[in-house]
This record gives sequence, structure tokens and C-alpha cells, in this order.
Amino acid sequence: MGILEAIPQLFSYTFLLRALVVGLLLSLCSSLLGVSLVLKRFSMIGDGLSHVGFGSLAVATAFNWAPLAVSLPVVVIAAFLLLRLSERGRIKGDAAIALVSASALAIGVFIVSITTGMNTDIDSYLFGSILALKQEDVALSVALAIVVLLVYILLYQRIFAVTFDESYARATGIRVDRYNTMFALLTALTIVLGMRMVGALLISSLIIFPALSSMWLCRRFSAVTLCAAIIAVACFVMGMLLSLTLRAPTGASIVLANLAVFVVFFVVHKVRQHSRS
Repeated sequence: MGILEAIPQLFSYTFLLRALVVGLLLSLCSSLLGVSLVLKRFSMIGDGLSHVGFGSLAVATAFNWAPLAVSLPVVVIAAFLLLRLSERGRIKGDAAIALVSASALAIGVFIVSITTGMNTDIDSYLFGSILALKQEDVALSVALAIVVLLVYILLYQRIFAVTFDESYARATGIRVDRYNTMFALLTALTIVLGMRMVGALLISSLIIFPALSSMWLCRRFSAVTLCAAIIAVACFVMGMLLSLTLRAPTGASIVLANLAVFVVFFVVHKVRQHSRS
């Protein structure tokens, strides 16, 4: 089946249409959040929270608890914990993320191994599955997208200040801690919802790749943010079509599409540099 033949299928089946809506919204949210996280040198929080999310989901599955009801508060608490450890504790940045993520992943794998074992539900959280998406995922994704878009539209100037210079932001009266907490909360929600589709091992790439790709060609914060959003949405659609065409895993296909765009933008950046010199 070719790519052109795969396009109608996206709108022909309920589960694919559901995945398309959720994926587009989550890609948009992750790209917007990713720009600020990358510029603040805190991009690996996505990877850390995804491991925490997998650990909590694995524990919830092992004990037959509601996955979202368990994972959402756990990941949110972990996000706040990482933020506090990085800002005020002796354990800084990547070390704090590695500590929390590795511990959560080990706990999840250990409990699953001695109870239910690695079953289909656990694999879907680890590697992602469009079949695992439900109607509640669509509703939560729509709500999250509305919140993220409103935050960036209404608070753009303050987000810009907090992202580039926290000292200046504090001097102008901006409550930097509140904005960092807001970033952590929205990132945690995006991670938990995105794990159902892309998987815990790959969800952080949706946060990092679009931001890094757009930075090769754009310099202004507004341009980087807009370009990252466009890249994220386009790569998601490309990944979905690639997955349907080659019958490949959806999460891996989306990440490979992001990787391809990153490489292309990097080459374009180098060519532009060479031509200017």
C-alpha cells in the first residue's frame, strides 16, 4: 500500500481518526513546551517523566488499578520533585532526572515481573499503541491543547522572559517559580497522555526534536515556537502514514520522521553557513 492510499484510511476507521486527533494535539503541546524546556536546558525532563509514567502505569496494571488515575498524580508529583531537586537541592539537573527516572522504571519492572509479568498492556505503554487510545484520551488531549495554547497566547511575553533570563524576569516582578511549576505540570500531563500512543521510550523525542530542528533555521523565539509546532504536526502525520504504509510501529515511525526533518534542517543550516562564509 502506498502513502496516497493510506491517507483515506486515516479517516475511515474510528481508532485511526481518534489517534490522528490525539496525536496532532499532543504533538502541538509537546512542541510548544519543548521550545522552552530545551532553551532552559531542561529538555531531558521529558525522558525522566516518561520513565516515571511507565513505572506508575506498570504498577497500576499489576494491581488492576485505573492507569490514568494512578499515573497522572504520580508523574505530576515527580515533575515537581525534579524541579525542586534541580533548583534548590544538591542533586542538579541531569543527575536528578537520572536518579528519579531509573528508580521509577526499576520499581515498575520489578513489581510487574513478580505479579502479572510483561503482558500486552505493559508493552503498549512501553512502545505505544494506537489501539490503546480511548475516547477519554481525546477529551483529555483537547482540554490539554486548549490550556497550552491559551497559556502561550495570553502569557507569551512572560514565558519569553522566564525562558531566556530568570533573573531579569524576577526583577520585573514575574513569579518565576510559578511559571516553572506550570511548565512541569503541563509537561507531566503531555507525557502521560502521549505514552499511550508513542510509548514511554519515545515520548521525550516529541518534546526535543521539533525544538532542536527549528533552532537550526530560526533565531527569534516566536519563529522557533511557530516552526516547532509546524514540524511536530507534519512529522506526526508523516509518521502515521509511514506506519500504515509499511505496517511499522507508530511511535517509531513518528520519531524517525522527526529525525529525518532534524537531519535535513541541519544540512540546510550548514549549507547556509558555508554560503555566507
